[in-house]
Amino acid sequence: MKSCLVVDDSRVVRKVARKILEELQFSCSEAEDGKKAMEACALNMPDAILLDWNMPVMTGIEFLRRLRKMTGGQGPKVVFCTTENDLAHIQEALSAGANEYIMKPFDSDIIQTKFAQVGLL
Repeated sequence: MKSCLVVDDSRVVRKVARKILEELQFSCSEAEDGKKAMEACALNMPDAILLDWNMPVMTGIEFLRRLRKMTGGQGPKVVFCTTENDLAHIQEALSAGANEYIMKPFDSDIIQTKFAQVGLL
């Protein structure tokens, strides 16, 4: 079973994403900010990361840049899931190492499509 770390400061978003991902046969863990996500990745690098941009403590883009420099940090497929939908944010995310980009709000079909596009399904 593949693993996914859901990183979002909204508990509701984490729970919705977790439900969708578990239905897609992922084991899920959660983090409410980039710092907690870094700690989780240091303990156990996931196969996938569903990542919010705007969070306290450490933003999604800061987390992504640090993740990609970690030992094993090139491995996870990272899908940003955010309200930041302008081209500048999307380009910044992709150049920092994101594999895909989802706009909030999302649903099961969107997550399934994006995860399939990056080779997770």
